[in-house]
Amino acid sequence: MDIREIFAKNLRLARQAKGLSQEELAHRADIDRTYISSLERCVYSPSIEVLDRLAQALGVDPADLIKRSDDS
Repeated sequence: MDIREIFAKNLRLARQAKGLSQEELAHRADIDRTYISSLERCVYSPSIEVLDRLAQALGVDPADLIKRSDDS
């Protein structure tokens, strides 16, 4: 699994764990909802600033969004 796939998986899991829709996460991070969808589908890679905004909106450390899990 490449870094983009790891990020997409971790973003989706973190968002779902918080019970947030893509729209709500987008609102909290001040990012367009379609961009969230594209990130979760590995269409785009986030900038470091977007990574930080998403992590803040999710209440996680930015590193958690790019960390490989045991099954990655």
